[in-house]
Amino acid sequence: MSDSTFIKPDRKTEEDTKAGNYFIANYPPFSFWNEKDIPCVDSLLNSPSAGKAPLGLYYHVPFCRKRCHFCYFRVYTDKNSADVRRYLDATMQELERYAGSSYIGGRMPKFVYFGGGTPSYLSAQQLTELTNRMKAILPWDEAEEVTFECEPGTLTEKKVQAIKDFGVTRLSLGIENFSDHILETNGRAHRSAEVFRAFQWARDAGIENINIDLIAGMLEETDDNWSECIDRVLELSPDCVTIYQMEVPFNTTMYKQMKEQGKLSAPVADWPTKRRWVAEGFSKLEKNGYSVTSTCTAVKNPDQTKFQYRDQLWGGADMVALGVASFGHLGGIHYQNITHFEDYCSTAEQGESLIRRALLTTEEERFIREFILQWKLGSVRPLYFQEKFGIDIIERYGSIFTEWESQGNLEKKTDCWKLSRNALLRVDSLLHQFFLPQHQNAKYV
Repeated sequence: MSDSTFIKPDRKTEEDTKAGNYFIANYPPFSFWNEKDIPCVDSLLNSPSAGKAPLGLYYHVPFCRKRCHFCYFRVYTDKNSADVRRYLDATMQELERYAGSSYIGGRMPKFVYFGGGTPSYLSAQQLTELTNRMKAILPWDEAEEVTFECEPGTLTEKKVQAIKDFGVTRLSLGIENFSDHILETNGRAHRSAEVFRAFQWARDAGIENINIDLIAGMLEETDDNWSECIDRVLELSPDCVTIYQMEVPFNTTMYKQMKEQGKLSAPVADWPTKRRWVAEGFSKLEKNGYSVTSTCTAVKNPDQTKFQYRDQLWGGADMVALGVASFGHLGGIHYQNITHFEDYCSTAEQGESLIRRALLTTEEERFIREFILQWKLGSVRPLYFQEKFGIDIIERYGSIFTEWESQGNLEKKTDCWKLSRNALLRVDSLLHQFFLPQHQNAKYV
């Protein structure tokens, strides 16, 4: 098996978990992004008028205490304090470049997202200084949501208060599992005791929206363990619960071990088991007052608990991406930054473009992107696509919807079409039907 192999969800992935990306996070697939479209970003930034779409800001913190066996993000575990300072300075040079452009200048972000890596790896002082600099360059006065990802073991009570003080409204705790044995087996740095301590600090600080991440299908996970994890979640009673189904991308230590051993299947739960666990988790959560709002999320109060980063991005918002290997989207142009630390920092210091690859999308591709991503919320409104893109989805995809209905996957209501729970839990495997022919069976990454 080569690292370029694309594992398309099919009957095989209904059973064993194979290596490859399953979760659809964007469209067209990243493998179609290229160098020739990079100048399109500069052209857009220098356009005479500012953008009209809602603006978001993504900041990538690539530092971690340990690298998890299933992690495929750009992270570093060997950087010292001087490296961290250099990186923070480089990202501010990048932000200044965007803020000084005619396309971004004068606009304020509606949402801000700190992802990683581990944003909470930074000290309280570093975080306070960083966010003060960010706000001075591009004010957050209109931000409806500021999300901050945390690894529980990196938090202190002082750091949680600092996070609240600089404006975080949504704190996301990467718990993944409550068993210390499973956390250790999968390479996680934190342990369960740190979870409960961090959660209480966040509650005491008054952070209005606390999310907990779980992963169904980790190494050595069992039925009993999974049930206990959901029980622990209910004890904590977070505002939002996100449950991912374990996948094994190619650039993970888990895949490298599979390759060395000549194994095609990952040593984790198969797809039917993972989907059953998520279904059982959702069922328990619903019995305790939660509502399922996407293929991987359940919230306690859907009228108050929103996820602006996801919803606005999936509705066509612009997003400035800061940091090494980060992904952005501006005016219908996808882009990704330089993917190596030294290259990123030195290029920023020289005042040159930090973009590694980009894709100028067509109107058709922008429609498909929003259409497939919004299905992951569990429902779509046909009128939305008619009004925004002038496309009648019934006329275009009628045969697919007829098949979905006959299979019990789809319920059509007057203004909203809704997926069944079974279809929602495997929606990523259904969405390839809407890909354009040139994007079918292509490498996703």
